[in-house]
Amino acid sequence: MITFAEYRKLDATALAEAIAKGDLGADEVLEAAIARAQAVNPELNAIVHEQYDKARNWARNWARNLARNEDASDGPFKGVPYLLKDLGAFDAGEPCTMGSRLWADFVPDHDATYTERCKAAGLVIMGRTNTPELGLNATTEPTLHGATPNPWNPGHSAGGSSGGSAAAVAAGILPMAHATDGGGSIRIPAAACGIVGMKQTLGRVPHDGTPDSFALMSFIGPMTRTVADCALMLDVMSGPHPSDVHSLGRETPDLIGAAAADGDLSGLRIGCRTFLGNEVIDTETRNLFDGAMPAFSDAGGTLIASDGPFTPTLPFWAPLTYSMWAARFGGYADQLGDKMSETLRYWINEAQGVSGVAVQDAMAVRTRIFREVEAWFDDVDLVIMPTITRPALPVDHDPREAIEIEGKSVDVPRAAWYPYTHPFNLTGHPAITVPSGWTADGMPVGLQIVGPWLADDLVLRAAACFERLRPWADRRPDIG
Repeated sequence: MITFAEYRKLDATALAEAIAKGDLGADEVLEAAIARAQAVNPELNAIVHEQYDKARNWARNWARNLARNEDASDGPFKGVPYLLKDLGAFDAGEPCTMGSRLWADFVPDHDATYTERCKAAGLVIMGRTNTPELGLNATTEPTLHGATPNPWNPGHSAGGSSGGSAAAVAAGILPMAHATDGGGSIRIPAAACGIVGMKQTLGRVPHDGTPDSFALMSFIGPMTRTVADCALMLDVMSGPHPSDVHSLGRETPDLIGAAAADGDLSGLRIGCRTFLGNEVIDTETRNLFDGAMPAFSDAGGTLIASDGPFTPTLPFWAPLTYSMWAARFGGYADQLGDKMSETLRYWINEAQGVSGVAVQDAMAVRTRIFREVEAWFDDVDLVIMPTITRPALPVDHDPREAIEIEGKSVDVPRAAWYPYTHPFNLTGHPAITVPSGWTADGMPVGLQIVGPWLADDLVLRAAACFERLRPWADRRPDIG
C-alpha cells in the first residue's frame, strides 16, 4: 500500500498517471486519502459530508474492470480522489446543505453540469467540504457545521468561502478540490492556505447553479497544489453548455500546454501593482511580494511598475451582490429567523436599502471598470499584485468588523483584506493566486496574476514559470 509520505509527494496528474500505468491502485490511493482525512479532519473540520463507502465501491469496480481490461484508461483523472464544496455542484443522491439549516436535509436528484464533468474525468468523489452559510463570507464558519481553521495555525481562519476545500488540499488530504468564487472565494482561501486557486475568464467554465446567467459574477474553479493540476482541471471543466450564455461559442485554448514546465515569459511585459484601490498592506506581505517579482524577470519577462489610480470596486460590487442575496435568500431569512447566521441576516438587511437605481448605476460602473482593466493590457501583457493584504484573519473574526494590519484598525475585510479579488469578479478577467511566500511565523500569503480577457493560458504560463523558479508544493503544514 502507498504510504502517506509517498502519497503526499504526488499531485493529481502524477497520481492519475500512476493509476493508469498500474503502478498504483485506485483503491490504495483512495485509502491513503481517507486515512489522511481521518487523521486531520477532526481538527480541521474541512469535510462535512463523507462518501467514503460510495467511493470505495467505485474503486472496487475500477479494480475489477482493470482485471478484465475494461474501462481502464478513460478520463484524465481516472481514480483520483476529489471533494466537492458544499455549495452547488449537485451530486445526485448526496446531501448538499450549502452551509445552511434551511437545506440541512436537502438531497438533489440530479448532477450539476460541473459534477458530470468531474465524473467523466474519472474523479472519485469522496465527500463535501465546509463553506459559510450560502457561501457569503470570506471566512468559513457556518453555524450548521462550525468553523474550519487554517492548517498552518488553528487560531486563524482558512479563509472563505471555499475554506474547507483549501484546508483539505493544504493539509494533504487530496491534491485538489472543487471551489467557487463570487468575490474572491477561491483566491482568498488559496492564498491564506498556501496553495493554487484560479478564477478563469467569465464563461470559460459554465455555471448552471445561478438563476441569472447574464449578470453572473460567480465562478467555478480549481483549487490545487500545483499549476499543472490547475491547468488540467480547468481543461476538464471548460467548454460550452446551454445553461450559461457566456460559455456559448467559447473555444478552450491549450491550457495544459501553457502550464508545461519548459515555458518562459520571453517578450512579455509584466505589470506590477502593490495597491488596487486600497492604501494599506502588511509590511511582511509586501516584502514577500516584492521579493517574488524578480522571478518573473528571471523567466524572461520585463517588469513594469503599474501602480496608479484605480476605482475602488466595493461600492459597486456590494449593491449588485447584496441585492442579489436579498432577492434569492431574503424570504429564507424570515423563515429561518435566528437559525440563519447573524452575519448573513445582516447582509440581507443591508440590501433592503439598495434601490433599483443604485443597482443600475453599479451595472454601468461594472462596464466602466471592465474597460479600465482591459485597457491595462494595451501597455502590459499581464498584471501581478498581492492576493491579500495580510495573512489569514483570526478564526473568530466578525466579517462586519474592521481588520487589523500591524496592530492598526483599517477597514472591513472586503475593503482592506482582499481589495485585489472582487474587481475581477466584476470584470470577468482571469486571475490565479499562487504562494508568494511564508511569513516569519509560518503563515502563507499569495500573489495574483491577472491577464486580459480570455488569456487563461497566458496566466497559467506565468504561474507555471513562477512555480518552477519558486516552488512551494513540498512545503506543508505540521498537522496530523
